[in-house]
Amino acid sequence: MARTTPDGAPSRSRLPARTTDRAPLSRPVVVEAAIAYIDAQGLPGLTMRSLGQSLGVEAMSLYRYVNGREDLLEAVVDHLVGRLRLDPADELAPADGWQGYLQWLAHGVRALAHDHPNAFPLVATRHPAAPWLRPPLRSLDVVEDFLGALTSRGFSDEAAVAAYRAFSSFLLGHLLLEAASRGASTAPVEEPLDEGDADVPQDDTDLRDYPQTERLRELLSQNHDDEEFEVALESLLDRLDLLVSQ
Repeated sequence: MARTTPDGAPSRSRLPARTTDRAPLSRPVVVEAAIAYIDAQGLPGLTMRSLGQSLGVEAMSLYRYVNGREDLLEAVVDHLVGRLRLDPADELAPADGWQGYLQWLAHGVRALAHDHPNAFPLVATRHPAAPWLRPPLRSLDVVEDFLGALTSRGFSDEAAVAAYRAFSSFLLGHLLLEAASRGASTAPVEEPLDEGDADVPQDDTDLRDYPQTERLRELLSQNHDDEEFEVALESLLDRLDLLVSQ
């Protein structure tokens, strides 16, 4: 028989414990929920209110963890791009060759685009960590890894930076097309008003923790768009000429 208090109410010791299927709110939980929402519903419908509804909380509760939609979108991009770093336990050695490294990285970025086609255009269009960095290899951690991997595999500084620019352009163009073919919108996001501001990085980025990037910053900042376009076009024409001649 259930134990009761003098007024007939169930004893507190016998009350069932409150349970919930939702993890306590935190910034990582909110960001993961935003990614899940974008995957399922698409980016245009994501607002603080719609995300709060999906989490079963008021929109204002989310502002304890993100400073509005702008900050949320930046956090989504940071979270996704952060997955591109090598696990130290599986790190490739210089002896594995630069081709193996670039193949690993290209397939990693492509897997990201395939797993999150609705979110990948954010990776391609949001503000990079510094204005001279290029999406989708747009975080300082990833670029530091990239430059260090190539220079340790025989690339000169100039060649490593040129490879970074060409490799980024290849990935961006190809994978945006793939994302669009999977129904993702690649149009610029229309930002709702009064939903907070992100801390958009400026060109005074502190690079003390990124020695390779700091050393090559001047090369990264140079604009060779015209030359790179012509080289890429010539390479494409050479490839098509080979196809026609076969």
